[in-house]
Amino acid sequence: MVLLRASQFAGTVSVRGFHFSPAAFSNVAISKFEKDTYLPYKKLEENIKLVKDRLKRPLTLSEKILYGHLDQPKTQDIERGVSYLRLRPDRVAMQDATAQMAMLQFISSGLPKTAVPSTIHCDHLIEAQKGGAVDLARAKDLNKEVYEFLSSAGSKYGVGFWKPGSGIIHQIILENYAFPGLLLIGTDSHTPNGGGLGGLCIGVGGADAVDVMADIPWELKCPKVIGVKLTGKLSGWTSAKDVILKVADILTVKGGTGAIVEYFGSGVDSLSATGMGTICNMGAEIGATTSVFPFNDSMHKYLAATGRKAIADEAAKYKHVLTADAGCHYDQIIEINLDTLVPHVNGPFTPDLASPIDKLGDNAKKNGWPLEVKVSLIGSCTNSSYEDMTRAASIAKQAIKKGLKAKSEFVITPGSEQIRATIERDGLSKIFEEFGGVVLANACGPCIGQWDRQDVKKGEKNTIVTSYNRNFTGRNDANPATHGFVTSPDIVTALAIAGKLDFDPRTDSLTAADGSKFKLEAPTGDQLPARGYDPGEDTFQAPSGSGNVKVDDKSQRLQLLAPFAKWDGKDLEEAVILIKVKGKCTTDHISAAGPWLKYRGHLENISNNLLLTAVNSMNGEMNKVQNVTNGEWGAVPATARDYKAKGVQWVVVGDENYGEGSSREHAALEPRHLGGRAIIVRSFARIHETNLKKQGMLPLTFADSADYDKIDGSDKISIVGLKSFAPGKPLQAIIKKKDGKEVKIWLNHTFNEQQIEWFKAGSALNRMKEVFSSRK
Repeated sequence: MVLLRASQFAGTVSVRGFHFSPAAFSNVAISKFEKDTYLPYKKLEENIKLVKDRLKRPLTLSEKILYGHLDQPKTQDIERGVSYLRLRPDRVAMQDATAQMAMLQFISSGLPKTAVPSTIHCDHLIEAQKGGAVDLARAKDLNKEVYEFLSSAGSKYGVGFWKPGSGIIHQIILENYAFPGLLLIGTDSHTPNGGGLGGLCIGVGGADAVDVMADIPWELKCPKVIGVKLTGKLSGWTSAKDVILKVADILTVKGGTGAIVEYFGSGVDSLSATGMGTICNMGAEIGATTSVFPFNDSMHKYLAATGRKAIADEAAKYKHVLTADAGCHYDQIIEINLDTLVPHVNGPFTPDLASPIDKLGDNAKKNGWPLEVKVSLIGSCTNSSYEDMTRAASIAKQAIKKGLKAKSEFVITPGSEQIRATIERDGLSKIFEEFGGVVLANACGPCIGQWDRQDVKKGEKNTIVTSYNRNFTGRNDANPATHGFVTSPDIVTALAIAGKLDFDPRTDSLTAADGSKFKLEAPTGDQLPARGYDPGEDTFQAPSGSGNVKVDDKSQRLQLLAPFAKWDGKDLEEAVILIKVKGKCTTDHISAAGPWLKYRGHLENISNNLLLTAVNSMNGEMNKVQNVTNGEWGAVPATARDYKAKGVQWVVVGDENYGEGSSREHAALEPRHLGGRAIIVRSFARIHETNLKKQGMLPLTFADSADYDKIDGSDKISIVGLKSFAPGKPLQAIIKKKDGKEVKIWLNHTFNEQQIEWFKAGSALNRMKEVFSSRK
């Protein structure tokens, strides 16, 4: 799959091994920012026909989009859960925290310009502290060096740059770039948000983005497809957020691993496009590759409302391409009746622990969760649409009318400058302020830990409720004692008024300022603004294709990359165990966010956060491991650095679903940089496993899950068979005990031939350079 420029349309052209006629492409631009790059619907249609003729079966929607973007649709193997697909995404999107490393890697490739439309979005480095304008100004000052680097690199290498204050990457994508049938990869785990407009938008590591920007086919293990059939219609206090909260309850945080979640059924048409985006966004919490909805009237209306009616009309002509075939097969089907779905609140500490709103209070009392709600937060990339804001405001207005304000602190994060400007124009910001709320900058803020929280001390047990997507331990405020709950903006606002968890707005009463009792009415809102969207300040910088990019050698924020060493051709012999991790170990545990975001462009500095909050199975403590070379106990990063300095190779042993959470490639870069060779676990989250492979690490899983218990932190591990390393062929591990005894176990892997080349070369980037050098 490839998008062509107008300048290439003189006769038949040859690109990426294809021979295309210009007639295979539409004359409708994919966005107002890329007016000479056109919608690929005719080519999608052609590729889908080729694949259907080969497979001789109906296709799901996600299969149509995915297989329509195959690099070689005539010949590539296609088997769900087995084969690796080589794909040609339409575009790349990067947020500022991950873009630093991605652009540093792209610069080191030596290429003059990105091969596909790409963008950078400055949303992760703005800390919530006092309020929107003040926090934004502070961030621009603190991060000046990084913003200037990203701006200049984007301009030089053909990448659109959305300045700080523009908004959250996923909201900007939905408003400007997403379209039905799109295949987009983004360097953030909540990239699937774009599925609300019928695109396959997939979160990846920065190394994957570099591949696509460098015109290399992107590899993805052919996903299975989970179908979610929606019937009925949402009403009352139930919202689109409750759909995904229920799905998370059913599938858990790893139930979607290796699969695309595809929604279908009559209930789909009762959802707004932004509501569908909310559902797709939080699909990342179940480990899904991505999520998607079929093209429908809600998408058409949203595209038109955001200035893309031509795209909507063109998509309508290809609705047969943008919906599933009748009789298509799903590997699993979940049915949800929207008529009977009730509001849910998920948490604490994990996004799949669900409580229906009428059970929340009892569950809190039973489990010792603090009932008092300290802070209520709405917005984020998951729930900051105009519809979300109007529904929350309709609840706040009821409280104000009764002389009440929020009992808890109330915080609002607009998803974009367009949303901020529109809710300010339409009086919603004023309602929130009267309610006692504080409107933050158009950025991720507390959702990703960028929150200078002052109302509680670290270690103080407390409760917050958010409309965010993720609530792992310490995620929002770096306080492991904070009990974070995820729900809809509607329920967040209601709980802010009540100030406690044991409140069901459907049945419970509140006391007005005059002492009278009243019940909240169900929220109401508008899917789209009646007066249209107010674009607000223009915050986009188009690339110029020229200029200089400089990185100061003395910088503490940015550091040019040195290539990792190639494989030495030998087995891994008697590597020490840096840490044997017990229980949940997300990318937040491996490479914390929050204050560490400022080092995302400096590998040496950010490596000081390696595995800080992972629990050591040997002592039940965090950030305390024993250095086997001297017997001393110390911090994980310091111990790793000592091993590296002494030339001691090390591995990590982990538990189930290791690396779930964000697409944070630093969680793979850091162990590699500090001398790690292998990560051996019971199971991996998809993105993290791929990221480890990209950096030349060995992500391996126990053939027998029980073998995890055979390993002690003081053991040494040899991995043998690397000279005959091959797809589908297990590797053997020899565990050497303190007393000299040996235990042999088998380790599985998911490497294919190309990924093994990455390992041998030392990293995917090293391999890329080898390939380019051979072409010269």
